[in-house]
Amino acid sequence: MPHAGKSFVPRPKPVVYEQEIPDPDQQIRLNKFIANAGICSRREADEQIQQGLVKVNGEVVTELGTKICHSDVVEYNGKVVTPENKCYILLNKPKDCVTTSDDPGERLTVMDLVKGACEERIYPVGRLDRNTTGVLLLTNDGDLASKLTHPKYVKKKIYHVWTDKDISEDDMQRIADGIELEDGPIHADAISYATDTDRNQAGIEIHSGRNRIVRRIFESLGYHVTKLDRVYFAGLTKKNLPRGRWRYLSQEEVNFLKMGSFE
Repeated sequence: MPHAGKSFVPRPKPVVYEQEIPDPDQQIRLNKFIANAGICSRREADEQIQQGLVKVNGEVVTELGTKICHSDVVEYNGKVVTPENKCYILLNKPKDCVTTSDDPGERLTVMDLVKGACEERIYPVGRLDRNTTGVLLLTNDGDLASKLTHPKYVKKKIYHVWTDKDISEDDMQRIADGIELEDGPIHADAISYATDTDRNQAGIEIHSGRNRIVRRIFESLGYHVTKLDRVYFAGLTKKNLPRGRWRYLSQEEVNFLKMGSFE
């Protein structure tokens, strides 16, 4: 077979995830129920409720904060609202690509890369800078997304960092002990040189969800980060996932994330 540049990689096969069967008597906020059905965000749902576009059991409900049971029948614009299928996608994000749903500057977004992966509207969980590469989860499971990014449950992330010059052992120790940034102190949970030979590469494990935190740690000590790759997020790695490619999470991985069994 003639070899024409890049080899062909077939599309990942879709996974149908187990639907959680909610307790019919368990109460849920109406705006959350509508958002979970993939119709719009909670904030937009509140606007629709106020405009009288939502009925519960045949009655228009306009009061915000209304709670319903899963056994109630919710209608939006005359259509019955049903919970949507969940979708979980792991992307190995390439450089020069932004983690927003739409970019006014017409730059390439992570959404462009996973186009056609599922019919549901999925969103990135957390953010990676335009030039940071690596593990990024996208899903329409809002409950899981907030669990993975909430400061209270903040998850472990491991980055591979390349700098413009060798990192001194003193500075490695400083990062391990903790340094002061303009928005408060920060320390790495673990840090080491990434290879035995190159002192300008480090592996850093961190739990903080603060913006651009890894770049800022190194910049505060006079290093310029030339490359940054997230190799681990909440138990997910980019094993067997080439840069720019994506795959569906397995049911087992989804169960692990939901159980919060990864740090």
